[in-house]
Amino acid sequence: MSSPTPVAVTGAEGFIGSHLVEALVASGRRVRAMVQYNSFSSNGWLEVLPPDVADCVDVVLGDVRDPGSVRDLVADCDTVYHLAALIAIPYSYRAPRSYVDTNVTGTLNVLEAVRESGIPRLVHTSTSETYGTAQTVPISEDHPIVTQSPYAASKAGGDRLADSYHASFGTPVVTLRPFNTFGPRQSMRAVIPTVIGQVAAGETKVTLGDLRPTRDFTYVKDTAAAFLAVGTAPAQQVVGRTFNAGTGGEISVGDLVRLIGTLMDTELAVLEDPQRLRPSGSEVMRLVCDAGRLREATGWAPAHRLEEGLARTIDFFRDPAHLARYKTAAYNV
Repeated sequence: MSSPTPVAVTGAEGFIGSHLVEALVASGRRVRAMVQYNSFSSNGWLEVLPPDVADCVDVVLGDVRDPGSVRDLVADCDTVYHLAALIAIPYSYRAPRSYVDTNVTGTLNVLEAVRESGIPRLVHTSTSETYGTAQTVPISEDHPIVTQSPYAASKAGGDRLADSYHASFGTPVVTLRPFNTFGPRQSMRAVIPTVIGQVAAGETKVTLGDLRPTRDFTYVKDTAAAFLAVGTAPAQQVVGRTFNAGTGGEISVGDLVRLIGTLMDTELAVLEDPQRLRPSGSEVMRLVCDAGRLREATGWAPAHRLEEGLARTIDFFRDPAHLARYKTAAYNV
């Protein structure tokens, strides 16, 4: 039986958001899920939730860029998980203002609504991209913030607003900074679905950008568990603090492609697509996480090895019903 007091989730229809909604329901919570209004009457990935999960989810159409939408969403909730964001790095080079509108002003609206309503806990979502290329490894929360894309800058702006509201008004904010999350439902523009999707469609030649960067890939169920950990831990252990969430391991994009090929029993050739290369000086070459602070404060630790997460993700994209939700042209975007 779910708790009568709901929790609110912005960005609930997205990749990580939909997995978080599932995890919250599994933990016994009722979820008020903000879905960005659209003319297609689409609730995104919330549409694939099992009926027993969907029964515990109240979908609210709105937009974090609209203060009234956010105030209505958070009313009478005891926790707010703020995941709504524009996240595609390539598009941030073309339309940077839209990232500021959503990731900075949208975060301001959430902070104001939480402050005005006296919500006991706000979990704000950051990103490892705010660190830029690693200057020291593994990357702890004390690493300098170096924003190498408009996307990263917009997320850092939201982070600083969250910090300032805690310092200025005592707003009970905790910031979670996930490293590279992957798994079922991820956008086909991300590297792992790009490779898996192309192979699942029968390709033996995959099109990618730079193969040299290394990343710390975390399976989405583990990222969702990290959100729950900081959302439910005693306030004195987490409020006013920033926490990294990652595995502590790293793999280059090139080695990742080879690993996926092995798991899918396919020998892959990689073609470089200049359109997938970031501008010079913008590529983040190395990200590897130190999650010691999160582990110490909450006991969180990833439960899935990279190979296990990849196998589950491959199974998802091999299912025709799931693959049909994607436009195959996106494999090469």
